[in-house]
Amino acid sequence: MEFHEDSTIIFLARSQECLYKRYTYRPKTSFSYQFPLQSVRSSMAHHGNDVLNRTSFHFQPHRNWINDPNAPMYYKGFYHMFYQHNNLAPKFSNIMIWGHSVSQDMVNWIQLEPAFVPTESYDRHSCWSGSATILPDGKPVILYTGLEEHKELDRRQVTVLAEPKDASDPLLREWVKPKNNPVMLPPHDVPHDCFRDPTTGWQGQDGVWRVLVGAKEINTERGMAVLYRSDDFVEWTKYPTPLLAKEHTGMWECPDFFPVAITGKEGVENSVNNASVKHVLKVSFGGHDCYVIGKYSSENEDFVADSEFTNTTSDLRYDHGTFYASKAFFDNVKNRRINFGWVVETDSEEDDFEKGWSGLLSLPREMWLDTSGKRLIQWPIEEINYLRTKQVSLDNTHLSGCSNLEISGITAAQADVEVTFDLPILEGNPQVLDSDQVDDAVLFDRGSSAGCVYGPFGLLALASSDLSEQTAIFFKIIRRGNGYSVIMGSDEKKSSLRDNTKKSAHGTVLDIDPRHEKISLRCLIDHSVIESYGAGGRNVITSRAYPKLAIGEAAKLYVFNDGTRGVTISSLDAWSMRNAEVNLNAL
Repeated sequence: MEFHEDSTIIFLARSQECLYKRYTYRPKTSFSYQFPLQSVRSSMAHHGNDVLNRTSFHFQPHRNWINDPNAPMYYKGFYHMFYQHNNLAPKFSNIMIWGHSVSQDMVNWIQLEPAFVPTESYDRHSCWSGSATILPDGKPVILYTGLEEHKELDRRQVTVLAEPKDASDPLLREWVKPKNNPVMLPPHDVPHDCFRDPTTGWQGQDGVWRVLVGAKEINTERGMAVLYRSDDFVEWTKYPTPLLAKEHTGMWECPDFFPVAITGKEGVENSVNNASVKHVLKVSFGGHDCYVIGKYSSENEDFVADSEFTNTTSDLRYDHGTFYASKAFFDNVKNRRINFGWVVETDSEEDDFEKGWSGLLSLPREMWLDTSGKRLIQWPIEEINYLRTKQVSLDNTHLSGCSNLEISGITAAQADVEVTFDLPILEGNPQVLDSDQVDDAVLFDRGSSAGCVYGPFGLLALASSDLSEQTAIFFKIIRRGNGYSVIMGSDEKKSSLRDNTKKSAHGTVLDIDPRHEKISLRCLIDHSVIESYGAGGRNVITSRAYPKLAIGEAAKLYVFNDGTRGVTISSLDAWSMRNAEVNLNAL
């Protein structure tokens, strides 16, 4: 990769050092912000696992609050991640700013000074989420949501355009807000506080730019992706109808709209639109990131989706666990589409203040269209594998019913595990209740065997030696009609002996036929977060756990089978994971 020296920041990969500098912002409001940076080496001693439940290879600011990922992009040798940040406390704030970090591999990051802080009347009350677009001349621009100081409408949400002060700077450390801001105001049919999170732009064959803004129709629960068009990316006009809207879904936050190739894993740039692609519209509502796949025509601004949003568990979701407000971008270095999501804390606010931090981002996930054309596949980017170190393996190991097998020899609190299960021939099991007669809540409950032919079986992560603490990532094989289905679940009910944490049971149905496909699972375990990828990334569940006993070297990993019938571990590979260097330079 191209590398650019800088007199103030020396990139971590070259020098392991960041020279001290204090940045003080004195915007036109009454607010001021201070972001001291210090030596990476000195801060490493205080990083990570000495802070209870802090992750070691997920993206987090060094301290305090993070929520939505914003405007990820690649520019002049660096990946950029902006994010919603409260630098003053580990809680959401009435004044939110844009944090900013850079990387050369999306694994190790350096935290820079903030990109956007409130400076103008149109963003005086916060700089909320938005997206980056690379213009044809190679210059990046950002659209974000400003919370305006308005004499009649409190904290009205408007769209703000920002440009780099010096486009030759690969770190993009300074941004300017042109005088023509704000560039979009809430339409008359949208509440002033339900108009936010503009997408990355794309061009139609006519050369006109388009973006979407998340919204909700006034006095209804009709969520909308409002379409805007511009000839110059400066002056924007609302299109008469939304690109898509749906009743009973509420506010659509953090929309994303992008093409995916019908065949192959390679990503495509946002403006590609031909017979070789379909389009994905993702919106965040009801606590989940839901998406539809369809065909889009820029000639008449028509998006015909293959399914619809229902605000039920039948919606296609990026993740069936704790994951929200994601943002994807096209990485033109490796021709892939990468997605990051916000993983919220599920412990208490008091815990967050004791820890000194709250929130993290998911691992960067590569995304492509499944060969069925019905869903997206997600998989951690290959750079994550570079953190793998000590490895243990198993092959063709029988796991009897009602048994556990400890996987020792790795750091179970910080691990990457890939396992594949094989089952005996599945034929008629008339004594088993058909799963169509069983509620989803029961199917997704590890403790229930209703409808089960095999299982539950899977992994016990972040487990204590006496199993009083454990997070189960499991499968069940169930009867469904004339065939079988595979339930994938993550059960947090015994994840901690602490009583001040939320412990949920997450679940989904894997789109595979267990008579013809082996059942595979990959789990990335990082102290208080577990990302689980089923069936090669067809379904994903992100879980949070805050063990009291199963921390550090005391954490254990098991393969388990709660069912009465044995299963075979066809293969298992588990690795200890090194620490990534994530924003270690900040105080």
